[in-house]
Amino acid sequence: MDTQIIVSVVAGLLLAVAVIGTVYPILPGSWLAIATLLAWGWVLGSTASWTAAVIGIVLASIGWSASAVLTGRSLQRQQVPRGSIAVALVAGVVGMFVVPVVGLFLGFGLGLLLSEYARRRDFPAALRSSAATLKATGLGILVEFGCAALAASVWTIGVVWHFSTR
Repeated sequence: MDTQIIVSVVAGLLLAVAVIGTVYPILPGSWLAIATLLAWGWVLGSTASWTAAVIGIVLASIGWSASAVLTGRSLQRQQVPRGSIAVALVAGVVGMFVVPVVGLFLGFGLGLLLSEYARRRDFPAALRSSAATLKATGLGILVEFGCAALAASVWTIGVVWHFSTR
């Protein structure tokens, strides 16, 4: 079997993992998409592969950055300290083992709410702060997912273009 075909199949599988990883953070996400596209473009070395790789890398980078900015702004606006986020992350990891599949998300949300309540001693304020933070995090995940999915779509076009002009 041709090396370029094998590399393209492996790249496609890695990109699928990367797209899923933007939603389920236990798997690698945008950084895996960027590394995969860079390696795929380099190994194939054609104009088609490099064009698709660069466009895909730009899209994945935009999604990764937008996710960080959207979440960071919300945390600043809601004045959520790093300690609350750390508690939420630990609760998310624990939740992942207690409730399979959705435990990560449930644990993170519950940990954030309890941490904010302990800090503020005002349940409605803790609920508002946690809800706004979770909404911003969800929006960031959605943007990152969309950009990673677009990067994978561009890669698909690049594969077709590369192998049709070979």
